Amino acid sequence: MRAASTERALGIGSVLIAAILWGTTGTAATFAPTVSSAAIGAVAMGIGGLLQALIAIKSIVNNGQYLREQWRCLLLGAIAVAIYPLAFYGSMRLAGVTIGTVVSIGSAPLLSALIEYRMDKSPLTLRWLTGAILGVVGMALLCIAESSGHTASEASSEALIGVGLGLLAGLTYALYSWSARRLMQRGIPSKAAMGATFGLGGILLMPVLFATGAPLLASWENAAVGAYMALVPMFLGYVCFGYGLARVQASTATAITLFEPVIAAVLAVIIVGERLPVLGWTGIGFIIACLLFITAPAKRTIGARKSAVG
Repeated sequence: MRAASTERALGIGSVLIAAILWGTTGTAATFAPTVSSAAIGAVAMGIGGLLQALIAIKSIVNNGQYLREQWRCLLLGAIAVAIYPLAFYGSMRLAGVTIGTVVSIGSAPLLSALIEYRMDKSPLTLRWLTGAILGVVGMALLCIAESSGHTASEASSEALIGVGLGLLAGLTYALYSWSARRLMQRGIPSKAAMGATFGLGGILLMPVLFATGAPLLASWENAAVGAYMALVPMFLGYVCFGYGLARVQASTATAITLFEPVIAAVLAVIIVGERLPVLGWTGIGFIIACLLFITAPAKRTIGARKSAVG
């Protein structure tokens, strides 16, 4: 029991580190305004995914037969990996850093839980639902606070498209998290599951990078942003995420990453110079409360009360 608790704590800590690293991407992208969101997404997840595959190549080869047996799940995860960064960075470019991050990351835990409920018949814990409600309220407050300074003309169709892309990003994030977790549950090591999923996704992103990535080489600053995005939040962040995903459910992992918009908002205030009103800080408080609920062990589940009492 103690060993399981320790493993779970390590998993939660690893996912939290990943969320902190991911929270820096929006601010980092502002230092390369001439680089398109497609290029930013392709270099970040594409190169980062290939690096994950490279360090996991031995494990991927050793588990090649098992990966081939689970090719449908692997392909689903890889396609989701390829779509996610394009939708995520597109959402931030059109709707703004905070709103894009809030919608993308905020929708993922709910979508992830629904995927697990539908595909794995996993019951939703009361504690998780409480935490999810707190997180959604926090996300909404943070989103309202961020958008309160914009005029009606700025809230144009571009912003609505950005929100739509954010929802697509949340769905694909939930899908590749579930897919990678499913591969691990089928006996494939975390390193091989994450390396194969993100490596194949990285390959799918290479045509996008070749078509849009020229501005990344236009200046040292653009190149530095691209290198940072690929190496730190995407490569190192997803190594931490994969370690955590092997130890906690996908819905729990995606819920913990609700901390990402908190980091994004704080960095936007400190580095970019954005102002966050009291309502925004209140939203951050709700998100922190959500994390406390999500990371605490749940003892009861919806639909399992009767069996627990009996």
